[in-house]
This record gives sequence, C-alpha cells and structure tokens, in this order.
Amino acid sequence: MPGPFADLQARLTRAADHAPGRVGIAVEDLATGYVSGINETTSLPAASTIKIPVMVEVFHQMQSGSIDLNTPLHLQPGDRDWGWGDLADAPTNTRRTVKQLLRLMIDDSDNTATNMLIRLVGRKHINATMEKLGLRKTRLGDYIRSETDAIRYALRTSPGDMVKLLDAMARDELVDEWSSRQMLAILTGQLHNSLLPVPLPRTLRIAHKTGSLHDTLNDVGIVFRDQEPYVIAVMTTQLPDMDLGRSFIHKVSRLAYDELGRFEHWRIEEGLPGFTPAVPLPQALSEQPLAPDLRMWEAPSPESADDPSTPEQYPQSR
Repeated sequence: MPGPFADLQARLTRAADHAPGRVGIAVEDLATGYVSGINETTSLPAASTIKIPVMVEVFHQMQSGSIDLNTPLHLQPGDRDWGWGDLADAPTNTRRTVKQLLRLMIDDSDNTATNMLIRLVGRKHINATMEKLGLRKTRLGDYIRSETDAIRYALRTSPGDMVKLLDAMARDELVDEWSSRQMLAILTGQLHNSLLPVPLPRTLRIAHKTGSLHDTLNDVGIVFRDQEPYVIAVMTTQLPDMDLGRSFIHKVSRLAYDELGRFEHWRIEEGLPGFTPAVPLPQALSEQPLAPDLRMWEAPSPESADDPSTPEQYPQSR
C-alpha cells in the first residue's frame, strides 16, 4: 500500500479507536483499486442499505426480460411496514409500477415499496445473485419488518460487500452498462442526505444509500470527487446515541475526502491513470428516453391509461 493510502488507513484506525459502538469502514479509490478499511469483512446490520441488493435483482430480472419498468404491482396487506415511508398508509390494491417503486425504495427509503419489490423478484433470487457476485456477508433473511429487533439479524451486509457492489456499478459492470447507469442515477437522487454528504462540498455528486435502525446508522455510496472518485461504506451499530453515530460518519466522510485528494497527487506523480466514468450519469429514469433496443423494458402496460403520477410528484417523505 503506497504511503498516502497507508496514511488513510492510519487515520481510519485512529478514528475507529474512538468510535461510538461497533463500526465497519471500507474506502476504495476507483482509479487504482486500493482499498482501506476497518472491520470491512464483518457482518453488520444492513438496515436500508439492503435495498441496493434488492434494486440490483430487479434490474437483473429486467435484463432477463421477465419484468420491465412498467410492470405493475398492487399493494397487499403483507407488504406494509410502517417503519418508514408513506406507501404503508395507501389503500390495499394501490397500483405502482416497478419504475415508481424503485424510486420510492431508494430515494424515499420506503419500506413498503421495498417489500413489494421483494415479493416481485423473490428473496431467494436476491440472495442467489449476491452470492454469485461474491458478496459473502450480504443476506436478506426476511421482508422488511421494522417493528421488532429481529430485523437487525434478518438484514445483513458488510462494508466490503457494499464497496464491491458499488465498484461494479461505477465501472458499468453491474448487470450491464445500461442498468449500472440507471442504478447510479437512482442513487444520486437520494433524499436522505444527513450522513456522508454533510461535510463535503455541496457541488459534489454522490450516489448513495443510507440506513438507520434503532441503534444503527449506515451510509454507503460513490463520491464523484473530480479526478479521484471513490467508493465508501461506513456502518455503525450498538450506538449509545444516534447523534454520536452521525458525527462519526461525518468525520470519516471528510477524512476520506481529504486523504483521497492527497492520494491524487501521488497517483499523478507515479504516472498512474485516473478514473473517469465512460459517460456522464444519465438523467432520472422518468426523464431519460430509452435507446431503441431498450424500449422493450418500457413495454406499454395494459393499465397505462390510469397510471398514477410519477414519484417526483408524490409528497416527499420527511
């Protein structure tokens, strides 16, 4: 590990030594693939970061042609979870499309929308896909049921698993190029921005997903730092106070940003290439026209005439 990245590791170690509760961290420089971490392979409560694997399986099944973005789902009583999101209060049989549910699941972090998508694609298929991708600590053991503490054991992942998944997405290699770009666009629309983004420049583009549960706070994402984009996962649990967890994630986020800036100078001096996304991130799913060979994923729904408003028109949850 080169000197600047060794410095990052040392600073993360010092931060973790004074962390509240139990923590796991992984940071990857996309240009070189160097990874620094603390407890990066430890299984921890995933909370809502598990929604990224659910999204991946949705796009995987779209690639196979079994569903498309206009596939309709109807709310069933077993889908409801009142832990987060407005959809739980909607009437039974309320109709939403896959496209709408993806936005609600990731950007609003709606648990009921997530359960509808889990029902559509199947838990066993989500877990099997994660296994094939080499994510050994990521497992969806149940639907999202936030009313009991069992959820901390049912939804599991590790910082290393999340970084590996997001690395493939950043390189346009997760499912396929189109899917990777669309998943990045969805993650960039995140409405819950009180963790990783807070200490960073407001002009930065960050594709990320938060998770909070009882004594757990997580945030995982890709930070598109000008010439040195990086993937970061910070997970905290057994927190005595949620504000302490929030402050810890802020500290690690800024630390990684600063150290990766220093690392950029070392990389350039060594003559190592940088990392530049192949194309700019796409617009939101609801705004971007599909290429002709992908329009089958937007197959007209038989119920399109009464399709409800797009997620951007819903009241934004908290």
